[in-house]
Amino acid sequence: MFRVKVCGITNERDALFASRFGADALGFIFYPKSPRKISPQKCEQILKKISPFVLRIGVFVNEKKETVIKILDRCRLQALQFHGEEAPSYCNFFKKRALVIKGFRLKDKKVLNKMTKYEVDAYLIDAYDPHIVGGTGKNIDLKLAVEAGALKRPLILSGGLNPENILFYLKKIKPQAVDAASGIEIKPGLKDIKKMKTFIKRVKNYVAR
Repeated sequence: MFRVKVCGITNERDALFASRFGADALGFIFYPKSPRKISPQKCEQILKKISPFVLRIGVFVNEKKETVIKILDRCRLQALQFHGEEAPSYCNFFKKRALVIKGFRLKDKKVLNKMTKYEVDAYLIDAYDPHIVGGTGKNIDLKLAVEAGALKRPLILSGGLNPENILFYLKKIKPQAVDAASGIEIKPGLKDIKKMKTFIKRVKNYVAR
């Protein structure tokens, strides 16, 4: 069974519905420039209402280690996703504190070579946009994504995923998990409940062939 991460959670309503529908993980973005950003205080309040069996992931972009640690401890996050230009040594620093996910925007084959230098718990691959870090709504480069899936590391697929295209990408890439944000939203930071439910249901019911 594939796992589902619903990313860009900004409010209690979306968090509760995602959990109720069977999401395995919720992503909270602490990048100040993101339209889906959330404050540590708000995240802490939301997570008090969420089942402890749903993985809590904090998303950071080129953040100071001290800031990441403060938010990690305050919100009791279980995993950290680094979506910027963080070095392997930076990611390794946090491995004893939480699960570590490194995000990569698949621009070209050079990125695939770069990925192998990171000994993290999982890779997350996303569509490339020169101006936006994550949540672009763009579809990922399929050929590069398939090659990334062949690397010996658990893979989380993101990049323009929605209820209409998710089965196609599951069949072609066969990741261990999928990550949705813009494809199940009304607007950045506000989920479309019907789309979110349909997306999660389709992933959970899909059987890899």
